Amino acid sequence: MCGFAGIYSNGLLNEALLRTMTHCLTHRGPDAEGVWIGEGIGLGHRRLSILDLSEAGAQPMASSTGRYVIAFNGEIYNHLALREALSQDWRGHSDTETILALIEANGVEGALQLCVGMFAFALWDRQKETLTLARDRFGEKPLYYGFAGSDFIFGSELKALRSHPKFDESLSPEAMHHFMRYSYVPAPFSIYEGAYKLLPAHYVTLTRDDIGAKRLPQARAYWSLPAQIAAGKQHPFLGDEREAKAAFEDHLFDAVKGQMLSDVPLGCFLSGGIDSSVIAAAMQAQSLQPVKSFSIGFHDGTFNEAPFAKEVAQHLGLDHHELYVSEQDALSVIPQLPHIYCEPFADASQIPTYLVSHLAKQHITVALSGDGGDEIMGGYRRYFWAQQMAQYQAILPAPMRAVFGRMIGAIPPSFLEAATAMIPRLGTISDRATKAQKFARMMASPNFEELYSGLVSQWQKPASALLSKETYAKDGPDLANLNLSPVEWMMANDSLSYLPDDILVKVDRAAMANSLEGRIPLLDHRLVEFAWQLPLGLKIRGNQGKYLMRQWLYDHVPQALIERPKAGFAIPLAKWLRGDLRDWAEALLSEKNLREGGVFDVTELRKVWHQHLTGQQDAHYQLWGPLMFLAWQVEVTR
Repeated sequence: MCGFAGIYSNGLLNEALLRTMTHCLTHRGPDAEGVWIGEGIGLGHRRLSILDLSEAGAQPMASSTGRYVIAFNGEIYNHLALREALSQDWRGHSDTETILALIEANGVEGALQLCVGMFAFALWDRQKETLTLARDRFGEKPLYYGFAGSDFIFGSELKALRSHPKFDESLSPEAMHHFMRYSYVPAPFSIYEGAYKLLPAHYVTLTRDDIGAKRLPQARAYWSLPAQIAAGKQHPFLGDEREAKAAFEDHLFDAVKGQMLSDVPLGCFLSGGIDSSVIAAAMQAQSLQPVKSFSIGFHDGTFNEAPFAKEVAQHLGLDHHELYVSEQDALSVIPQLPHIYCEPFADASQIPTYLVSHLAKQHITVALSGDGGDEIMGGYRRYFWAQQMAQYQAILPAPMRAVFGRMIGAIPPSFLEAATAMIPRLGTISDRATKAQKFARMMASPNFEELYSGLVSQWQKPASALLSKETYAKDGPDLANLNLSPVEWMMANDSLSYLPDDILVKVDRAAMANSLEGRIPLLDHRLVEFAWQLPLGLKIRGNQGKYLMRQWLYDHVPQALIERPKAGFAIPLAKWLRGDLRDWAEALLSEKNLREGGVFDVTELRKVWHQHLTGQQDAHYQLWGPLMFLAWQVEVTR
């Protein structure tokens, strides 16, 4: 696990500048630094030593023939198996050396298709004088690129690109629009006009002619989730439930075993929920020693899942570590967020994710997490709501639904919280009003696509909050010919957008800010492909998702320890914004600061802020995006 940066230029290369860019990524790789300079090309690397701690694993690394030089970030979990098919005298046992040999033998695309892992890399071909950038199938590892003057620059985080003196810091209006809607900037955009994210499962190759013309070639896909979904539909799993559970275990154990490969201490995050408990159980089943597990707790019982995690850990025989954090501990993380995430990012669970990563780093260097289970096994509540809404849409005329939705939306949050208190599946007290308001929007949706957009949008009309009133439509994945049910369509969309651009960004930046490597076994692409072969009934049954995962877990953990209302990785943000965070938020949302920032519609933001403070609505999801942007804006203009 590392970070890298680089420059490709037709002019003289500035080595000092390359080192400055690389130094920005020290937190991603505190163990060592390496720089390689060629004619017009420079690769810089920061190393967090995981496999082959010797100098034989140092980067940038040249291939055995000297043709290729690579800066690599990530892990190839099947690299030892790949080595068996490659005839070569190995210098060490790092997966970086393996990927170089694989590229020598199979070319870039052939090598990418053979790799099981999470990664991003920059590869220089000395023979062809081309630079190739590549990213893993789901986008676990980040990779940004763009032009700064005549230099083509790239790196693991935007802060490396931004350190180039000719980097254009003009904001992208389109990215800003999407950020306000989703609370993250979706690929291929970045918050800056001239910088982009490489899409997951893609690679791009640049020549000297491309650099001279300041041209960005089209990236190519080496793997496609929609294609795998189509294949799963054409060749579905035909066994019964018992056989499906056995096959799931085989895929799960293969993924977890591969991701437990490490030369440094390793453990897992454990919330006590389905996904993290599945990973912990699979790890312990394949370990001779108690697996180290980590969770954080809050003294506010509404948000505290630590006791459940502890019970699961005790049952599995884990070496469990927990830390109860005060409200002030959580609040102290907030000033660090703009630097950690390097572009605006507003999933508030970034705070507990950072805290649990900080706890884990005190004991281990690699942590496995249970992310991805909701997307591949149908775990989000919105999937069940969508099924119900689809039924309502078929029964109730659109005008009637719209009136009903407006009526619910007009009810004060305090009343909604009290009225929904007897419905456990609506979650914690603080988010019941938010869920009820989402339900109101869903009822008013004219069709399923609008319904989904309403579910995943924090601002239904982002332009209303921005000075720029231009609107932008986000290109969605092409799923039209896959014959998906509404729920499957949502799962596919989430896997291609929310998962890589929100969940995986959150985990990567929070872990790497603590120099901790995070691994995600449920995103082993072979396991994902198997999941899309399963009938929907083995994923969602009634109003409960992850059915097959639950049945497997019940064989390892008593059902009573698992089945409870899901709280999520939440914090009492709505309460904090009216309490301890009020002064901080008020300073950022002051009329003076908003006008000087030149991005937001002052009247609209001040109105929403006032409505939240007075309890007219729970707007903490809407407000967290602008607040994170404004805090980021302060950070980058210092």
